[in-house]
Amino acid sequence: MQHSDFFPNASSYMGPQRDPPLSRTGFIILAIIMAIFTGPAIILNATVIIVSLMYKQLRKPLNYALVNMAVADLGTAMTGGVLSVVNNAQGYFSLGRTGCVMEGFAVSLFGITSLCTVAVIAVERMFVVCKPIGQITFQKQHAVGGIALSWLWSLTWNLPPLFGWGRYELEGVGTSCAPDWHNRDPHNVSYILAYFAVCFAVPFAIILASYTKLMWTLHQVSNMASVEGGAVAKGETKVAFMVVLMVLTFLISWLPYAGLAMLVVYDPDVEIHPLVGTVPVYLAKSSTVYNPLIYIYLNKQFRKYAVPFLLCGKEPWEEDEASENATTMETTTNQVSAA
Repeated sequence: MQHSDFFPNASSYMGPQRDPPLSRTGFIILAIIMAIFTGPAIILNATVIIVSLMYKQLRKPLNYALVNMAVADLGTAMTGGVLSVVNNAQGYFSLGRTGCVMEGFAVSLFGITSLCTVAVIAVERMFVVCKPIGQITFQKQHAVGGIALSWLWSLTWNLPPLFGWGRYELEGVGTSCAPDWHNRDPHNVSYILAYFAVCFAVPFAIILASYTKLMWTLHQVSNMASVEGGAVAKGETKVAFMVVLMVLTFLISWLPYAGLAMLVVYDPDVEIHPLVGTVPVYLAKSSTVYNPLIYIYLNKQFRKYAVPFLLCGKEPWEEDEASENATTMETTTNQVSAA
């Protein structure tokens, strides 16, 4: 068996190309851009995880999914982010075919887990606030079950390329790997269509349905509470805004990538410059820095512990304890129940 038989695009992994899609300066610029996003993503997501482990006040079932998202985003940053910086700095993918498959699998696994976790958060919030099946108490086993489901779902749909249904291949300017959107083999196209449907369209539909129901319920509660002062409803509206903002930033980050992938599948003859194909890829990877920023900034209880941790013990402001207490989802549950 020839080397090229086992590695169909072996020449793409064996060093700098004669006609690279970008100049040396272009690759360096991409490396710098990815480093700007990857560094903060690692620091912030690690902070979410460490602080949650340090302080039991933050270890609540409704926070488990947020910590799980930080774990998935940290995994994406450590694999896709760091490797993209290194490979762009070199100007080519330097890890060989096996490294490409491993990177493509890891980044896809963490990325889809993060997206599924957003859907889990939406469903959790909807059940706790709206109580569609009556009075239930959201407990640890529910949170753990949602987390396990997000990893199992992602693993189920990212394993097939390792066994012949679909495959991982170089993308964009050739310094990172992902599911092969370009291969027109019917076997590969069937995988890509199934992958898009169950790993993007389904979570997206769940997110929209859950948050539509949640926001409508919060709107009704806010109207009723406004007559009674509205302090609780105001605090819970801030929590809802935080999570909705997380969802929107994630979708804004991933929609261009998903749209470009589907365009290539629909029209394989479309001509896309490698740099144009790379921008959505890096935009998607940049989503790993947004969630912890939103979480730390908008959740006052979490900020009480995270900011001093980041600043080595310094507290830039004093927290309003009353405001902190108004940001828990448990209070919203009581308010909705009373209504």
